[in-house]
Amino acid sequence: METAFTKLVGVRFPLVQTGMGWVAGARLVSAVANAGGLGILASATMTYDELAKAIGETKARTANPFGVNLRADAVDAAERVELLIKEGVKVASFALAPKKELIGRLKERGVVVIPSVGAARHAEKVAAWGADAVIVQGGEGGGHTGAVATTLLLPSVVDSVDIPVVAAGGFFDGRGLIAAMAYGAQGIAMGTRFLLTQESTVPDEVKRAYLAKELDGTVVSTKVDGMPHRVLRTDLVERLERGGRLAPLVAAVKNAGRFRKLSGTRWLDMVREGIAMRHAKELSWAQTIMAANTPMLLREGLVNGNTDAGVLASGQVVGLLRDLPTCAELIDGIMAQADEVRLRLR
Repeated sequence: METAFTKLVGVRFPLVQTGMGWVAGARLVSAVANAGGLGILASATMTYDELAKAIGETKARTANPFGVNLRADAVDAAERVELLIKEGVKVASFALAPKKELIGRLKERGVVVIPSVGAARHAEKVAAWGADAVIVQGGEGGGHTGAVATTLLLPSVVDSVDIPVVAAGGFFDGRGLIAAMAYGAQGIAMGTRFLLTQESTVPDEVKRAYLAKELDGTVVSTKVDGMPHRVLRTDLVERLERGGRLAPLVAAVKNAGRFRKLSGTRWLDMVREGIAMRHAKELSWAQTIMAANTPMLLREGLVNGNTDAGVLASGQVVGLLRDLPTCAELIDGIMAQADEVRLRLR
């Protein structure tokens, strides 16, 4: 299925695996790439050296294009951009709008720039700065999310820009792909659906916890890190929701220290990144401090398999998922169903 997006990034199918922290490593990304989609490495939870290693391993596993998700507010964002250029990575995606200078540097070296946006005005801004495409996530999506449903947010963004738009939030099958294209999207992006595949490194017991959830099995909480964050309903999340404001702040400071040791990041750099995040997302200082919770709480659940002490980001779509296909089986199934739907609509 050729669209403006597949031609832009050089993949067979208009399907994107999002850059999920602690999940989207070389094994998952290369499996998606080999199956014809665009896999994206999650570098926000990697050190620079870990990212370099992950890029090398992904290149060893696939000859097809793949991407890397970068934190635009990271202290070493410019160095990571140069790494992508040196290694010939096809796509750079961003959760926050990258600076105009970063977009220019990537584009002049042939790297496709795809920021994620949550509003039409954000899409207009990055398009004016030279972004090649945007991913727009509706409120159904997992992790940090907004309040507007994909069915409303997507057409507003499509109508606002002339670059390819990829839809995220609530997608898992071929019907969703055709629906998104009917709105004007050039592809779909999925996180939870790819997390629940055989190549995902998430522990099996955690995958079973995801598969057991129904459509009401997620909640958008601000108690995890101070920002709206869609996660699975677990005992830990329920306790956070019932608790006051002081305990999460204390936990955030402790987790900041744990993440600093794990990542090798200096306290000064963490403070600088926190200030940049505060300005970029217009956060209060309390929200900025609580944002330190995210990496370690997600790692505890998604890497260590400790659902009692960890948080599990998830889209609402988890309530419709009951299997663990390979990435190839998943992508082939989505495209086959999309063809059936197209034929039925003729």
